Amino acid sequence: MDAQVIIAGGGPAGLMLANELGRRGIKTLLLCDRPSTTSFPQANATQARTMEHYRRLGFADKVRTVGLPPDYPTDVAYFTRIGQHELARFALPSAKETGDLIKSLSGSWSAAELPHRVSQLYVERVLREEAEKLPSVTLRFGWRVDGFTQNAESVTVEATCVADGTKHHFTGSYLAGCDAARGAVRRQLGFRYRGEAGTARDYMGGRMLSIWFRAPKLYDLIPFKRAWQYWAVNAEQRGLIVAIDGKSEFIFMFQLKPGADEGAIADDWAKAALYAALGCPCDIEIIDRVPWTAGLALVSERFQDGRVFLAGDAVHLFTPTGGLGYNTAIEDAVNLGWKLAATLKGWGGANLLASYERERLPVAERNTGFARYYANSIGNAPAPSELEDDSEAGEAARNAAGVYLNRHAREEFNIPGITFGARYDGSPLILGDGSTPPPDQANTYVPSAVPGGRAPHAWLSDGRSLYDTFGFEFTLLRLGKNPPDAGAFAKASMPVTLVDCSEPGLRDLYDADLVLIRPDQIVAWRGDRVPEDVDKLLATVTGA
Repeated sequence: MDAQVIIAGGGPAGLMLANELGRRGIKTLLLCDRPSTTSFPQANATQARTMEHYRRLGFADKVRTVGLPPDYPTDVAYFTRIGQHELARFALPSAKETGDLIKSLSGSWSAAELPHRVSQLYVERVLREEAEKLPSVTLRFGWRVDGFTQNAESVTVEATCVADGTKHHFTGSYLAGCDAARGAVRRQLGFRYRGEAGTARDYMGGRMLSIWFRAPKLYDLIPFKRAWQYWAVNAEQRGLIVAIDGKSEFIFMFQLKPGADEGAIADDWAKAALYAALGCPCDIEIIDRVPWTAGLALVSERFQDGRVFLAGDAVHLFTPTGGLGYNTAIEDAVNLGWKLAATLKGWGGANLLASYERERLPVAERNTGFARYYANSIGNAPAPSELEDDSEAGEAARNAAGVYLNRHAREEFNIPGITFGARYDGSPLILGDGSTPPPDQANTYVPSAVPGGRAPHAWLSDGRSLYDTFGFEFTLLRLGKNPPDAGAFAKASMPVTLVDCSEPGLRDLYDADLVLIRPDQIVAWRGDRVPEDVDKLLATVTGA
């Protein structure tokens, strides 16, 4: 075979999956029709849970060095026009400030990492660089996957070299389709998207145009504290400007009029839309522009067929509010990665891979639902005609808009519940103990070791993150001063790292003496005694 796992697509899902597999020594071949990583800024928010996974793989600090300067504020600010009236602002820390801040937080934001505001343009480069370091991973950019055939033992992929049209067949044990919504893998499987499409809103509903531009003097025209996101809310031209490098490069996103011929839009027309959102003209250079569709909340009806799996945009399409699309794709790759590796190495059970769809599909439906809510909230934000008037009515309208937008900003950009609260309740790999998990709320996260959710985080007295003590595969925590002997776990035929931790408060945090944690940092089981049949427990959590 050419590889144990073939990955179609070199975006965040495909590159993250290559890293997960490569760290486990799985022979992996990634094929991507682009010449390199993305050449256009897209997703701009790496959530804290994604950063925790980057930390687990050892390159979270590297990701934090790219994008905005370390002291650049990551505020989200709202204006009538960006150079005129400021309506609302949600202050957020710079990358430099998060290092000191993270260890002082508790409750909803008790985490190993905080979010990082960085364009996917830069993140993909890091993911590629890290994957290229792994001896078992081969990346072939410039190769398009055209189709595949599968049988009981393997998958054969037909691919074309984009540069010269050469065709080649690659064979692997499994195929992961991370090749986005229009990729060949999902199309051949015939899986349909379900959910909401074509929702019309005043903003974030319909055809959009993103303009990547360079404007070194733009900050001179904005008489307010710098921000990461600048939203324009007025009756004439809504829009969003996102800082890319904190110096001169930005993305401007605005909605096209129904029926507009996006291919015929001249640069001067696009610039005029930017000037209307800004409130004044500005000397800019358009680097590139890309049309796209907002108003989507779609999830594929299936995530797997035999030896073929789908992840990322191939199984879920988001309106980008909440920044959930790319981050959900990363979690897909994490979940699928350890399961593919365990199966190929022989310690994964016969039903392990089938749990991928069972676990990830409900999370995709959950996350697209949250993103849809935020799209409705900002897309339908009131912008009455008097909003910009220099009058009592105008001032009253601005005050009302400020109240609305301040509430919206805190709902959309303070989301520990969404970030950490996704659960795999009902999964055949989870051994529940009868406890009820906390409610799933977007803006509140209650750390809980109820099996099926993220392992509660804590900082240890020596300054380390509890997560840094976990093994790369399964981990058994022995908590308290006198935990039960767990030698039976050490003799397992699967990799289990035993971690003893008598730190004050940890036993209460996990509410058990023994806690079994999966490779993706999800609690699989907990108890105060070693089960009589440890092998049966381990067989269950590995899909036997």
